[in-house]
Amino acid sequence: MVILTMVLMRYAVLAPLIGRVGVILTSGSGEEIPMSLQFPWYDFLLLVTATVFITAGGYVINDYFDIKTDLINKGKVIVGTKVPRRQAIMWHNLLNIAGVAIGFYISSRAGYIWLGALFLVVSGLLYFYSASYKRQFLIGNLVVALLTALVPMLVVFYEWPALYRYYSLNAIRLPEFNFIIYWIGGFSLFAFITNLIREIIKDIEDFEGDLAYGRNTIPVVIGILSAKIVSVSLILIMVVLLYLIWHFYISDTITLVYITAAIVLPLLYVIYKLLKSSERRELHHASSMMKIVMISGIFYSVVVKIILTWNLF
Repeated sequence: MVILTMVLMRYAVLAPLIGRVGVILTSGSGEEIPMSLQFPWYDFLLLVTATVFITAGGYVINDYFDIKTDLINKGKVIVGTKVPRRQAIMWHNLLNIAGVAIGFYISSRAGYIWLGALFLVVSGLLYFYSASYKRQFLIGNLVVALLTALVPMLVVFYEWPALYRYYSLNAIRLPEFNFIIYWIGGFSLFAFITNLIREIIKDIEDFEGDLAYGRNTIPVVIGILSAKIVSVSLILIMVVLLYLIWHFYISDTITLVYITAAIVLPLLYVIYKLLKSSERRELHHASSMMKIVMISGIFYSVVVKIILTWNLF
């Protein structure tokens, strides 16, 4: 998911968007040419690698701390059975050290070494999420949702300086490209809300194990019914936001059809499954459907590329 998100944000959204902006280079013939990506592809590959390493390290430490609750909620664990606990900690450390090191390296190459601290902070947040935050009311859900929303923005954080540096030096007039933040920010907002919904549904699904080990998750604190109401309310907010953004900023028919068929209808199905669910299997089905919604949101980037390439708006 991380690799897919970052690759699509760069090549299906950023590349065609900035390609529609014309610039006149000081060393050129005086004719306007389209802008192009300036953050090198090999540095982007390292950026993706660092992000995947940090994410993988987060999954390892989460499994490490969830052994007892996973035995109740899932009936099986990996850490402590297939993978020894000590080996899991070793992999967690190696993945995080490699991810942070690569993060600082590409940040220094981008000319902003302080950006590397972002990978260090994320690594720490994922550790404390597994060790503490996920046991606290709402904090763990918000941390995971924010970190998920950060993945698309990483592409902008590293492309923006490269674009600014190149075109401020080589273009007769520096073009305006704030719009790329709005576009990628839209994907990030979608990732934040949908992931928050899925985390709450997963907490409802894992209610028994969390209750047994004293975790103050949303359903444990306010009850399963209230947690379902929160999830349904967030879904309805998401649906309203999608149509408002379409109405005020996009307004093409292809997008309307896509968000209705691929995102809104599945979200309404999630509401149906939540309201009628009385056992874990139905809740797991709703959680899986939220993952499909998240993937559909990511693949809207392909729709964006098609619309921009063929001028279908």
